[in-house]
Amino acid sequence: MVATPWVEKYRPRTVGEISHQTEVVNMLTRAIATNNLPHMLFYGPPGTGKTTTALAVAHQLYGPEASRLRVMELNASDERGIAVVRHKIKAFAAQAVGAPTPGYPSPPYKLIILDEADSMTQDAQNALRRTMELSSRVTRFVLCCNYVSRIIEPLASRCAKFRFQPLTGAALIGRLRHIAEAERVKVDDATLGCISAISGGDMRKAITTLQSAARLSGAGVPVDAATVTDVAGVVPEAAVVGLLGVCRQPRFDRVQAAVLTAVADGYPTQQLLAQLGDRVTGDVTAPDMAKAAIFAALSEAEGRLCDGADETLQLLNVCGEVQTALQAKAGG
Repeated sequence: MVATPWVEKYRPRTVGEISHQTEVVNMLTRAIATNNLPHMLFYGPPGTGKTTTALAVAHQLYGPEASRLRVMELNASDERGIAVVRHKIKAFAAQAVGAPTPGYPSPPYKLIILDEADSMTQDAQNALRRTMELSSRVTRFVLCCNYVSRIIEPLASRCAKFRFQPLTGAALIGRLRHIAEAERVKVDDATLGCISAISGGDMRKAITTLQSAARLSGAGVPVDAATVTDVAGVVPEAAVVGLLGVCRQPRFDRVQAAVLTAVADGYPTQQLLAQLGDRVTGDVTAPDMAKAAIFAALSEAEGRLCDGADETLQLLNVCGEVQTALQAKAGG
């Protein structure tokens, strides 16, 4: 028997089961009740339920079997070129809707779900705009993306926008507790809080972390915070504090050596930068202007890393900016 990942096993099947996204759920529930969905744009951080919501809408409208014939799901990051829009998407949009499914609303239109639509090229997005215009009578589009700014305005303006927020600690812990009870995993509230803090509002990451920690602990053994930290790839606080301490010194060669050591130790750069930012936030000795400069550097580094920049150079650049900001404070 093949074990199913808990992310898939406990994926909500209806819109009403979606956690935390109250406004989105209310609006979609009313739209489904009328069988009149617009083109929709779901945007927000990873793991907040965008794709799950789109699939839940398809399930409620067409049922589990009919959805295979009336729903197309594409990951736009893999199939991002104009040729996919011109051939695969356009061909599906032009097909007949098909017979309704007994027991389900089965409105007279198909559904095309484009996950990670912000990865599509501008030419592909422009071609998609024209396809949406021509096939809107028999096809509805659901675009899912992390960065709504990367969707061209003519495409975004044709969609009803739904913003998905990072999940709160209470919503995450409640769902994790439900899964732990169903899987007979022993875990206390403190450990669930640790998982919630590490996941940063990402339900998918939280569930995966819980499953990995449970597997590492073994059957019948309680999951503790130390195991969660190990499987989540969180940087030890001692390493973060040590790096920040070196940045307080005036010598850049030591900063460079500390950065190279952190990279050699295999710490994830984005995770290290996130924890570095948390330490700076809690530093009551650093003035607001220094914190502002540091967080400007952190935000720029995050954007560059998303675009594929070198991790070592970005970490070195941020640490240099931290050193400059803190030294300016010390000198002032």
